[in-house]
Amino acid sequence: MRFAQRPRFARGPSIDQAITAPVLETERLTLRPHRIDDAARWYEIQSSPDVYAYTSWPKRTEAQSRIHLKHRIKHIVLKQADDFLALAIEHEGELIGDVSLHLRSVAPSSRAAEISWILHPDHYGHGFAAEAAAAMMNFAFDRVNVQWLVAVVDAKNVASVKLAKRLGFRQISQDGDSMSFVAGTFRP
Repeated sequence: MRFAQRPRFARGPSIDQAITAPVLETERLTLRPHRIDDAARWYEIQSSPDVYAYTSWPKRTEAQSRIHLKHRIKHIVLKQADDFLALAIEHEGELIGDVSLHLRSVAPSSRAAEISWILHPDHYGHGFAAEAAAAMMNFAFDRVNVQWLVAVVDAKNVASVKLAKRLGFRQISQDGDSMSFVAGTFRP
């Protein structure tokens, strides 16, 4: 059964001005909205056992992965709680991962979002995840004006736990294999 998404006017408060997906440039990376021509590489990334082991995503066929990518392509605006922004991580013209921001609350004094990242295993160990996540964090704090940024990480994903700490997140809880971290206006 499919549920229709409620129209924006029925979804509650919103931020003053919608924020559209940026293209963020770092020293080595371009963070940009996903494109349909990313489909083959996107399937390769999300079906990698090293990536799949730490996501809550179901296993997908290539066709299901393409549908998932089409869904991510549409996530280009942050305006209301539960809006989602997904950016492709590109290095030297190649899709190597994804960094996303999920707006959780919109009130200016307590605006919060959740960040997540995935990277193709061929690109582990080069600092790309840190570079992409730091760029998204800066965007979240400076452009979206979040007060709190949350990262939920699988406790078995040692590299992501270390990365969250290196980025200045503080662990606030652990529930089974899920560790929650927070960074905010108190960030170093």
